[in-house]
Amino acid sequence: MKHDPLLRNLLIAAALALIVAVVWILWDRYAETRMATLPEEGGAPVTQIVTAKLTGTGTLKVAELSGIVQATASDVRGLGWLRSDQVVKMPYSVDYFVDLSKLRGRDLQWDAQSRTLIVDAPDVAPAPPNTDEGRRTLVETKGLFVTRAAAEALSQRTSIRAAAVAQKEASSPERMAQAREMGRRAVARLLAQPLTAAGLGDVRVVVTFPPERGAQAREQWDVSRSPGQVMKDIEARERK
Repeated sequence: MKHDPLLRNLLIAAALALIVAVVWILWDRYAETRMATLPEEGGAPVTQIVTAKLTGTGTLKVAELSGIVQATASDVRGLGWLRSDQVVKMPYSVDYFVDLSKLRGRDLQWDAQSRTLIVDAPDVAPAPPNTDEGRRTLVETKGLFVTRAAAEALSQRTSIRAAAVAQKEASSPERMAQAREMGRRAVARLLAQPLTAAGLGDVRVVVTFPPERGAQAREQWDVSRSPGQVMKDIEARERK
């Protein structure tokens, strides 16, 4: 079957453009992560910003969990003869966000009689934990002979485990419940401001999150009371 020369040329041009784009992306990543940037006069690399990008988001920070995390790690080398263990502590923090960009018109209900705005907000989500490696405290290192490679491996493993422990704590039911209460207040304050500025007077904003909404959520959520009291009543009925 003969191919149209114009079509063939277009396919070749598209393939070449794709190859150039892939090569450029790979080179950009290599330059960002591997190549050291030297000063204009040459010589040793300098401390400087390599890349920077400012991106707008629709997320609202509603809470922050912080504290000290302890992590342990072990390393075995030399056919099991060289074992080393390490225990470290370091500060950590986890931010909680609500992505308000996901709000749609159907997620908002306005009750003119009670002057109440009911908001079915996206759930609160914890961000990846931040562990302060610069302020880590070496609690204990055990081992007959800790090689340099073993020390580097221990440091990496304790960092990974510290982040995992912090993430688990931040995602626990207790912490998520606390973050949702803080998120409820933050979202309510944010959405009440434009309504008040529009001349609607004293407006109440009731914020609900997905775990609190069910088949009877609208019947259970009494806007004449505070959200916190309503949730306590719902939990009390579920325990009976």
